[in-house]
Amino acid sequence: MSHAQPNSRLIRVLVADDSAFMRTALTRMIESDPSLRVSDTAQTGSEALEKIRLNQPDVVTLDVEMPGLDGLETLRRIMKDFPRPVIMVSSLTQEGAETTLEALDIGAFDYVPKQLSYVSLDIIKIRDDLIAKIKAAAEMGLRSFRKPTVSTAGSSIVHSTFTVVPEIIALGTSTGGPKALQQILPLLPADLPVSVVIVQHMPPGFTAPFAHRLNNLCKISVREASQGEAIAPGVVYIAPAGLHMTISRQASSSAALHLSHCPEGMLHKPSVDVMMLSVADTFRGLCMGIIMTGMGADGLEGMRAISNAGGLTVGQDEASCTVYGMPRSCADAGVLSRVVPLGDIPAVILQATRYRKRA
Repeated sequence: MSHAQPNSRLIRVLVADDSAFMRTALTRMIESDPSLRVSDTAQTGSEALEKIRLNQPDVVTLDVEMPGLDGLETLRRIMKDFPRPVIMVSSLTQEGAETTLEALDIGAFDYVPKQLSYVSLDIIKIRDDLIAKIKAAAEMGLRSFRKPTVSTAGSSIVHSTFTVVPEIIALGTSTGGPKALQQILPLLPADLPVSVVIVQHMPPGFTAPFAHRLNNLCKISVREASQGEAIAPGVVYIAPAGLHMTISRQASSSAALHLSHCPEGMLHKPSVDVMMLSVADTFRGLCMGIIMTGMGADGLEGMRAISNAGGLTVGQDEASCTVYGMPRSCADAGVLSRVVPLGDIPAVILQATRYRKRA
């Protein structure tokens, strides 16, 4: 039997779910890692609040759908009275997706899918995802409750001349991304002179509601990407969950989006790397890569390819990231031409694309 390292502190987790099966399944998954301990479980929102007050766990996993005090109201009260990282456990339905996106707005750290099949590989994948997110949440502690400042475009940027005017912007993000994108995309103008392609790691069923939500918040048009669609300036395309998105063009024709299950065997589908490698290959130096908050290193090879092709590469800074994983991997590899706070990313985009407001 494995044991936690003597100098490491156990991460204490409260599991709140109305299903006894789920409480047991989540507890087993969490405690399969020696550095994690389920300090208690709760069947209702009210019970969860009381046990958080008494036990002060480091991280809470919270069912989206609970009787009585539902997941969202419970989350609101946790954020108000006992602020700490909360990971939502969500069903993979459209309603579940929309509720989970609302939970991220309220202050949830991240989410994991509730769909537990009896296929051992599925359970192992969910378990590994859950453990990684709990550890990232505990490491971040209370940092997510500090709101990054969002500048008005150009207000706090050191104005420097970009040597490249990109024709496309490729952006990759994961944990913390939905909230971050909701902060910066509304600052982009409807007449942005380039297309924006985005990979946000999400489960199937989540990207369409997310794109719809962003479109309602933004002046720029936001949509879930469609197979074969020609990209247009002033449009943001979100890669559909469960499919890789690439961009290519034939000779003089306009660039188009391609959705595919290939390549297989990638950790993420869609993959930031797959999308960015295709952008670098198609646009060479006339592109901009942006890497934002998220766990792991997806995007490193894509950002390296954009940098090597002569394109612009921008990374979100550590202080404004929910999880400084993906940007850190790029910064450590030396492939970033600029590192900026979240709130300055819209201004960098407008500068690079030589945006001029129409009279």
